[in-house]
Amino acid sequence: MNISLTVWLLTIAALCALVGVDFLVGRKPHDVSLKEAGIWTVVWVVLACLFGLGLFFYGGSGPTGEFFAGYITEKSLSVDNLFVFVLIMGKFAVPSQYQQRVLMVGVLVALVLRAGFIAAGAAIISAFSWVFYIFGAFLIWTAWKLVQDARKGGHEEEYEENKLLKIAERRFGVADRYHGTKLFIRENGKRIMTPMLVVMLAIGSTDVLFALDSIPAIYGLTQDPYIVFTANAFALMGLRQLYFLIGGLLKKLVHLSYGLSIILGFIGVKLVLHALHESGVHVPEISIPFSLGFIVLVLAVTTFTSLWATRAADEETAVKS
Repeated sequence: MNISLTVWLLTIAALCALVGVDFLVGRKPHDVSLKEAGIWTVVWVVLACLFGLGLFFYGGSGPTGEFFAGYITEKSLSVDNLFVFVLIMGKFAVPSQYQQRVLMVGVLVALVLRAGFIAAGAAIISAFSWVFYIFGAFLIWTAWKLVQDARKGGHEEEYEENKLLKIAERRFGVADRYHGTKLFIRENGKRIMTPMLVVMLAIGSTDVLFALDSIPAIYGLTQDPYIVFTANAFALMGLRQLYFLIGGLLKKLVHLSYGLSIILGFIGVKLVLHALHESGVHVPEISIPFSLGFIVLVLAVTTFTSLWATRAADEETAVKS
């Protein structure tokens, strides 16, 4: 689509307004109930669907299909991120009433950082068409690695702080306890970080690592930077509510990593085929409608088999006890 600067600015302004409303609603620290999380999850999904319908009237069925395929893929990868967010919350012993504030700011930081990745990806693709080979190979490798991690029980490992976070902690120092929602305090005349800021940085920086596979994945479904950005934005902006809604169900999605590996591998193959086609090789290309249907089918089957396996395991445990 040919998106004008005005449309870009209006879209960013609208997203900022939605973030502002979300921030005002959750500005007071509190424990998020299932009802509140459920209502806001539905709100964000409905907003994403309305945006997709708007694309249909603006650009036709093609951009709409690309947006929904990208949105569903990014949302699925975001759910996988929640496993790590749970580990981070536990690692830093975040009080339950502050968790929604941590996620709100952390996701906002992630969205800003992802915008840089998206811009860089668009620039690279426009300048070097062969980069699709690299993206495709990277996604296929990531799919294989996901399967390996799933077999080893990767989600059960402890969270380890990255080097950047450790450097920030050494540079500024960290308070030994939470001070409400304050990010900095003065201790012995020195300005130091609170654990609240550290965990926000942990959430945001960890999501950047996940963007290394999610950005190439969505560029395998659409090369339109506008669709890539908006699909990522809507997928991330409802992540906080989803964390509280399905937090207890995460451990039941035992086959999610396998499903995501299939999706990433599929998109990787799609990218390689597209790169070959761009190079003049006559190979079949995978259409967006087929991609969208395949992604939805894999997620549906993965969810069903996960819940079935978890239920069977619980019944077996109950019999043994």
